[in-house]
Formats: sequence, structure tokens, C-alpha cells
Amino acid sequence: MAEDTAKHTGLWFRLSRRREQAKPQGDAPDAGTPWPVHPWQRYVAVGDSFTEGIGDPEPSAPGGYRGWADRVAEVLSDGTDDFAYANLAVRGKLIQQILDEQVDQALALHPDLITISGGGNDVIRPGSDPDAVSALVEQAIARLSRDNATVVLFTATDVGFSPVFRGIRGKVAIYNENLRAIAAKYDCIVADQWPLKEIQDTRYWAPDRLHLNPLGHHEIARLVLAALNVPNDLKPSQPEPAPALSWREARGEDLSWAREYLVPWVLRRVRHQSSGDLVSAKRPDAGPFQTERPEGR
Repeated sequence: MAEDTAKHTGLWFRLSRRREQAKPQGDAPDAGTPWPVHPWQRYVAVGDSFTEGIGDPEPSAPGGYRGWADRVAEVLSDGTDDFAYANLAVRGKLIQQILDEQVDQALALHPDLITISGGGNDVIRPGSDPDAVSALVEQAIARLSRDNATVVLFTATDVGFSPVFRGIRGKVAIYNENLRAIAAKYDCIVADQWPLKEIQDTRYWAPDRLHLNPLGHHEIARLVLAALNVPNDLKPSQPEPAPALSWREARGEDLSWAREYLVPWVLRRVRHQSSGDLVSAKRPDAGPFQTERPEGR
């Protein structure tokens, strides 16, 4: 089955060109049948909190979070018969845990499209080696490519805008270069967050300053769909203007953030705990995408 779907983007680009060429004449493969929107039928997402959707709460969604992967699956499911989606991502996971706990589970679902974002939790840890982290990512990519699925690999965000993570910007850049080399080696599609200026803005981030908010997840969904060359109706986000804060107000926010988010994060590191220790995947089985799109989002 996997060999009949699109591992390489060439097939999909040919489908896209055929669809564009057909528009003026109104042609279709059969009378009354539109051109296929995309060639994928089984999508599996693996990773950590970024892919789970943390920062984008939605009570009606499995696990209570929506996120960019759900948004992508929603678009891919529109007009596609028998489309199935699974999301195995769990918050707090390190890349070795993703390798051990999610990769084989993903392959067992026989996907023809896989997205993977991992290693970020490793890279932000003091003393971590971006070369060692990316070597583990390569192991994951090698295994996920086994059955010729299309694999989408994410680079990390340019953290230069963030006072919290600005100091590791160089390490993140090295990590990204390694990821681009891995993607080229295994013919992955790259969802490149580094140049995405929209999310280099605090208005796209949740109060914990670590996860994207609904606006940010929306922009990542747009990024992934563009990388896959899938037409969609997702429009650019329109955030409210950022409030003007005095120096005293800004420092007060920093102190509140440190008490509510930074101190618990440090304590978990000291105790060798993870935010995902008692959390299971929100969509462990590949099935139809059923959650309705919340109004206005």
C-alpha cells in the first residue's frame, strides 16, 4: 500500500500541476469528480507537546487540546474518502523516548504521511549537544522512512526574539542545520520554522512562553500545508496589538511567569520528572477526523 502512495513529493507536484492545468477547462478525471486535493490517506503525527497541541486548549478535542496537527488533519480529511489520522505525541518527551515509544507504534498504523518534531526538549536543556540530539533524530527518520511514507521534519523556531531562549540561539541554529542535512539524506519534506517571522512574536505564544497559542498553532498548520502543497482556506492570523507595558509592569510579568512556569520546570528537572509522565497519546489509533472546527478558529 505504501508504495502506491506518495513518498516523494514528485508525484504530488505532478498532481498539483494537473489540477492547476485543468482549472480553465473545468476538466476532471471523471465527469463530476474533482481532482484529488492530495494523495495521502493515513496521517500519523509523532513528537512532543508541540505536536500534541499544548497551548491550544479545546475541550471538545481528544485530550483537551487542538494544535496544528489536528488542524492539518482537518484540512486533509476534507473531501478525502477513508482518511485516517493518529496523533501519538506526548508532552515532555525527549527524542530517545519518542524513538522508543512512538516510532514503532506509528509504523504499525501503516501511514503514508508522517510528521515528526522532536529534540526540542533535549536542545533547551543546559549542556545538551545538538549533534548528539540530531543523531537520534536521524535514527527516528531512518526507521520512519522504512515503508516509503512521506515524512515531514520540522526545524526549530528562531528563538532570538525570546529573552528566555535567546542565549541558546546558536545551539538551535546548529541543530537546524543538522536537521536539514538529515532531511536531504532521507528525502523528507522540511517544515521550516526558523524563517517563519509570524511566530517570532510573543502574541503567538502561550503564557508559559514555551508553547504556541491558538494563533501560533494556526500559523504552523499553514506552514505544514504549504510545505505539502495542499490548497486550503486557512488565512493568516490577525493578533491583537500588544499592550504597551512600563518597565515595572514588564518585570512584574516576568516574576509571575517565573513563579508559575519556570520554577515548576526546574523542579521537574531536579526530580527527573516529566509533564508527560502520566499522559497517553490523545489519538493512539488511526481513525476519521471527527472534531468539529471551533467557530472562528
